[in-house]
Amino acid sequence: MRHHLGGARVSGLESVLVVGTGLIGTSIALALREQGVAVHLADSDPGSLRLARELGAGVEWAEGVTVDVAVIAVPPQVVAGRLAALQKAGAARFYTDVASVKALPLREAVSLGCDLTTYVAGHPLAGRERSGPAAARADLFLGRPWALCPTPETSPDALEALYGLVKLCGGEAVRIGAEEHDRAVAVVSHAPHVAASAVAARLAEAPVTALGLAGPGVRDVTRIAASDPRLWTGILSGNALPVAEVLEAVAADLAAAAASLRTSAAAADPGEAMIRVTELLHRGVAGTGRIPGKHGGPARTYATVQVIVGDRPGELARLFQAAKEAGVNIEDVRLEHAPGLPLGAAELWVRPEAVAALSEALRESGWHLP
Repeated sequence: MRHHLGGARVSGLESVLVVGTGLIGTSIALALREQGVAVHLADSDPGSLRLARELGAGVEWAEGVTVDVAVIAVPPQVVAGRLAALQKAGAARFYTDVASVKALPLREAVSLGCDLTTYVAGHPLAGRERSGPAAARADLFLGRPWALCPTPETSPDALEALYGLVKLCGGEAVRIGAEEHDRAVAVVSHAPHVAASAVAARLAEAPVTALGLAGPGVRDVTRIAASDPRLWTGILSGNALPVAEVLEAVAADLAAAAASLRTSAAAADPGEAMIRVTELLHRGVAGTGRIPGKHGGPARTYATVQVIVGDRPGELARLFQAAKEAGVNIEDVRLEHAPGLPLGAAELWVRPEAVAALSEALRESGWHLP
């Protein structure tokens, strides 16, 4: 948990209104509360609002109360209308939103005559498969990019206020144009979600025998497909053309791979037919290599150490303590449970030069390494 260091005073933000108490809105509220900001909450869903309040995210907003910043945490298609209503009510000095598309809300804000001098379109690139206030976390945005898309009309004071809000939440502000933002998230977020859903949809029709063979690979590929379809329908429709272009490129690659595989299945020498598939696999490796590493730095190549762990309370804590005593930093960890057995395998990702030292230390501590 982060400590309160007077962040609200440092940023100049003392009060914030969060409109929409879903995962992102409530997480923002919790993060700001930890930094001493007075948070007001509003939501058309009384149950969601009540739960957010019970979680300590803030107090219910009373119309007539003016705050420093209003955060509009609603679906993209609703942002502009809510912005217009809040500005008319004089709810805040400055306004932002957290929708995952930016061009659509901005176009609609212009058509509704919203005051763009006080509005900075925003998008924190963080989330979870679960939704709603119950899934909210104060640390959701720590170290995560937070896009800010000011327009030529945006006032310097509004932009400064939003930089302060992002900092209070632990995010890393990234200034970017709205159209460029939408093209970028189509590649790194929206199209991958549809692709993951397409793979996961095959599992809905798969025989039970196949599902019993599922391992970490299929879980990695399909994890994000578990998110709320209603939420994602709104996101995708708001960024339809950029997402369609990415999906068409992915579909072309998949179609070419399928054609090559069919040819190789009937060929006496499948090697030549598999060239396009091999090229795609190499391009995939190159693409994953470009994903930034920890803290936004260059991507690193890690090695893995696999350890058998019992399915008992405290086992992971003991394992991490053993790594600490060996002086090895665990960069990432994955768990794979053994079907029908009270144990599983923990896959520890470490720097390659630390593998030998960690393996030796774990064996000396009684851990079983397969």
